[in-house]
Amino acid sequence: MITITPARPGDLAAAAAVLAEAFVDDPVTGAVLRRTGADRLGCAQHLFVALLRPAIADGTVDVARRSGDGQVLGVAIWEAPGAVTTIVRLAAQLPSFWRACGAAGLRRALVTKRAVERYRPRQPHWYLQEIGVAADARGRGVGGALLHARLADVDTQDAGAYLESSTERNRRLYRRHGFVEGAPVRGVPAAPVTMWRPPVSQRTPRPSVTTPDPSA
Repeated sequence: MITITPARPGDLAAAAAVLAEAFVDDPVTGAVLRRTGADRLGCAQHLFVALLRPAIADGTVDVARRSGDGQVLGVAIWEAPGAVTTIVRLAAQLPSFWRACGAAGLRRALVTKRAVERYRPRQPHWYLQEIGVAADARGRGVGGALLHARLADVDTQDAGAYLESSTERNRRLYRRHGFVEGAPVRGVPAAPVTMWRPPVSQRTPRPSVTTPDPSA
């Protein structure tokens, strides 16, 4: 059994480890990590600690837990509509960003962030920043459960949702949850594809299917 709950501060290390394992070889994430002899997995963990800490405080991180022992099997980092990341909050995470990326990686990260931001919808939306599942839990519906839990709240708010995806396998999952593919993000490694899930009120109703009357 899997349960989805908001992440707690005590989940920080476990959540960062899950995301680091999932993204250490990702072309977008890998491009900003240190390219020296440093342990890349360790660098990725520092990166996700920096991303997770403020998001957990905001209540926009969901974790999938294994029922019984509570082990973290999957993590999703969301950004709420209208969220603003202040310089003060970024500065507080700078030591972790530095350990993860170094000077060159931080420059690449800023270039990537600017490229990605150009494609963000102007309409208020929930942004799926990262989602990852532990290697030994993949194929068990963990990612789908994480998406379903948050998107149910998004629909209640009649809000849109947005993400970028680097792989066709992941895009198939997102399409099953109502996301539609958009344009590739130019200027970013592997050119991830934008995906948009419109608010409930803006979705085109599916045509109804009428069962023929056999007596007609």
